[in-house]
Amino acid sequence: MMDRRSFLKTATLGTAAACVSTVAEARPNLEPSPEAVGMLYDSTLCVGCKACVSACKETNSMDPVIHGGNFQYDSAMDLSSDTLNVIKVYSNGTAEVKDSETDGFAFEKRSCMHCVDPGCVSVCPVTAMRKDPLTGIVTHHADACIGCRTCMGGCPYNVPQFEYDEAFGRIQKCQMCNQEGVERISKGGMTACAEVCPTGATLFGPRTQLLEEAKRRMTLKEGDTYNYPRGDISKPDSYHEKDLEANYHNHVWGEKEAGGTNVMHISAIPFDKLGMPPLEDRSYASMSETLQHTLYKGMALPAVALAGLTYMVKRNKDKDGEE
Repeated sequence: MMDRRSFLKTATLGTAAACVSTVAEARPNLEPSPEAVGMLYDSTLCVGCKACVSACKETNSMDPVIHGGNFQYDSAMDLSSDTLNVIKVYSNGTAEVKDSETDGFAFEKRSCMHCVDPGCVSVCPVTAMRKDPLTGIVTHHADACIGCRTCMGGCPYNVPQFEYDEAFGRIQKCQMCNQEGVERISKGGMTACAEVCPTGATLFGPRTQLLEEAKRRMTLKEGDTYNYPRGDISKPDSYHEKDLEANYHNHVWGEKEAGGTNVMHISAIPFDKLGMPPLEDRSYASMSETLQHTLYKGMALPAVALAGLTYMVKRNKDKDGEE
């Protein structure tokens, strides 16, 4: 007879054996579209004016979020169903020096990253979340949404937000100003947040050009003077000349994280300090779809695993009988 320990060991080996060949077939990350558009956020240029937040609210017909007191300006602290774009603050020690990791402060922007291989699109069961194959823009379509909120769990950046205070709540997220009724990008314009940014901290344009610009800035040294483009990098409205006051952290967030994003960030502060999630280069979507579409397609894995387990148990029984 086979004891409990032997049975569990057999079960583990049998299931593992059934998985090995299938896991090896994991799909790769999706590649950025050559025509993809996006944004580059440069934390060193941000002055925390929140013009981008106001422009986003106006474009999307959303009211400001007021947190008590006599404040009459938008004081949203994080993304919500009423706030699709927010400026957050990193602070350390005395917070006296901008873009200093020690005793300094820095600004960080939160909005949809428009992932190259978006998890929200991958997990949505009714294709309410969609990625434009040409521009790479990820949009939500309320007419198809069933309110399951699976997209919220599929996003590593906690971007999709549900209207819990509404009887028939909807998912809200940044649509990169290209949803029905707005359509700035498809009409040759740029995002509202990039258009109003006074310093060029939020820059719109083709992803390839934005990535080149980000890497160009990585070569700058403290004290260097640089002309920062404003608006659309492919046809800038103007330039903001500025001396670099702190060296960039040598990392373009979104070049590779979770398969890459069309909205990329650069900063003088390490991104873990700014609250970005720890992500590998492998996309969540490629991992989840490997399980969903390959391992469980037609319940193949349970069947194969059961067959392998049955064979292992029978073999051990036969062996015990011989002994």
